Amino acid sequence: MKIAVVGATGMVGEVMLQVLAERNFVTANDELILVASERSVGKEMEFQGKTYKVVGLATAVDMKPEIALFSAGGDTSLEWAPKFAAVGTTVVDNSSAWRMDPTKKLVVPEINAGELTAADKIIANPNCSTIQMVLALAPLHKKYNIKRVIVSTYQSITGTGVKAVKQLENEYAGIDGDMAYKYQIHRNAIPQCDVFEDNGYTKEEMKLVRETKKILSDNTIAVTATAVRVPIVGGHSEAINVEFSNDFDINEVRSILESTDGVVVQDNLKEFEYPMPLFAQGKNEVFVGRLRRDESQPNTLNMWVVADNLRKGAATNTIQIAEYLVANKLV
Repeated sequence: MKIAVVGATGMVGEVMLQVLAERNFVTANDELILVASERSVGKEMEFQGKTYKVVGLATAVDMKPEIALFSAGGDTSLEWAPKFAAVGTTVVDNSSAWRMDPTKKLVVPEINAGELTAADKIIANPNCSTIQMVLALAPLHKKYNIKRVIVSTYQSITGTGVKAVKQLENEYAGIDGDMAYKYQIHRNAIPQCDVFEDNGYTKEEMKLVRETKKILSDNTIAVTATAVRVPIVGGHSEAINVEFSNDFDINEVRSILESTDGVVVQDNLKEFEYPMPLFAQGKNEVFVGRLRRDESQPNTLNMWVVADNLRKGAATNTIQIAEYLVANKLV
């Protein structure tokens, strides 16, 4: 196969290449195409001991790859994903461009990859904070039926990109430099991820609301979110309060999560074991802990969910979708 990585020089693109190598998705018989904006064309990049020259988007379309893994921003995806699809390429897109398009599938493979068909030429990868939340919620929804979710996120600066990482590094060192955020992030928590919508919520918060309903195929689930940027690089953390229609046994909840693909339960209070971004960084799983009944109202669970937002929240989920397409002969 020909496999294109669009946005290969970016933060997610670099992680995508790491995950592709780790999972041996690109074999010696495959042709890897590294794609980026015009300013990066001609740049040399290493992958598994070989040197590749970055090509532009038009060149990549002409090469007609079977799969294109996109992580190049919404505007690029809106313009170029249809051009790739028109030549027969299946695009898996990491941006928000296609997520809420009713004609496009929004996929977390462990939950709803079975919806995919060969006709799906543009497939949307969900928002990073949504992916880790729904992976923990999906099996519990099947068992107990979720009525309402209240989520507060503590999100890594890597979700903003290289500029944010540099801002934090500069602030550590006491250096003035470019600001990714309106405010200092060092020793701070900024209650704004993305821009504000007319309802007073940020786009990031509304992604959690809208995407959860679409992925779980249930518009009756009520979701409300507060998303906060914190000076962390390892991953996103979420405090999630879930109200079910039916009562639950906490040990059964733990057992359900332990048997869920892609989820690791870390919930041993005696050993002070619980998920943290420090230990989630560089890992592909979603970590769940601090499982406890909400004693203030019936049928309600509290949980703490952590994942590396560049991996399961972006690169790994994208590649898992591609793996499913190949395994099921949909490309």
